[in-house]
Amino acid sequence: MSDYIIQTESLNFEYSKSKKVLENISINVPKGSIYGFLGPNGAGKSTTMRLLTGIIPEQDNAIKLFNQPLQQQLPFVFSKIGSLVESPALYLHLSGIDNLRYVAKLRNIPEEKIHETLDLVDLSRDGKRKAKQYSLGMKQRLAIAMALLSDPELLLLDEPVNGLDPNGIIDIRKLLIKLNKERGVTIFVSSHLLSEIEKMCTHVAIINKGKLRFEGTMQQLSKEASLCKIQITIDEAQKWVTLLENSYDNVTMVAQNQITLNIQNKEAIPDFIKNLIAQNAAIYEVKILDGLEEWFMTITNEKRTNEN
Repeated sequence: MSDYIIQTESLNFEYSKSKKVLENISINVPKGSIYGFLGPNGAGKSTTMRLLTGIIPEQDNAIKLFNQPLQQQLPFVFSKIGSLVESPALYLHLSGIDNLRYVAKLRNIPEEKIHETLDLVDLSRDGKRKAKQYSLGMKQRLAIAMALLSDPELLLLDEPVNGLDPNGIIDIRKLLIKLNKERGVTIFVSSHLLSEIEKMCTHVAIINKGKLRFEGTMQQLSKEASLCKIQITIDEAQKWVTLLENSYDNVTMVAQNQITLNIQNKEAIPDFIKNLIAQNAAIYEVKILDGLEEWFMTITNEKRTNEN
């Protein structure tokens, strides 16, 4: 039996015959991973999240959670899952503690879990303040605390850093890494921010226009995207654009004496420079641009659907 907490096998979803939102999505989320579900807005991430949490019923029995079909486990499977899909349902007139108390009563969770969970999300000092006085990042941490009260094995978070300032984003990232490392929680997190997924995830899937474009570990992603984009500052740039176009892709003049181009990988740079110098090129600077970011933009930069 594979140790996957979430598996979908050719998951499809359509709102109407002419409107396919997801097409043959097969993902495998290993137990103990932080799995990033990455794609531009409108790619199908939120629809997948709603299907995984049963907010919308699946159409073809393609989802397994904890190695069992989701359909057969509803609704009791949610005792093992914490989720934050759609916007957080906070009672703004209540304090942080009372928001958690409300969830604890609903789910028969002992009161002592409340302070432990507030501490976990670093809101102990603000527990008695009303939620309406919280910053956006604090509200998001409180919503995650509500999802964590039942000690879930799996945490599903849809765009948890959306709209947060840089400090708020760092707080959420640290919290998720801590939950994963210290508590062994498997985390499935969707985002349109490659930089965030890169900094915290062990595994990643990339979705665009309802289709899966990549699934694998972060190392595999980096290898897949090893195509390297460089920028060179060089005399007579226009002449070199014409010469380089025969051997390299995407040769572009970006300023009077600057050219960008794609090169096989970082290891190919020394030979590339030696070759230019042998042809009497006057090179002032060579700068590596982000190959991964570039690759991600390439595979997701097609015409997008409006449906998420």
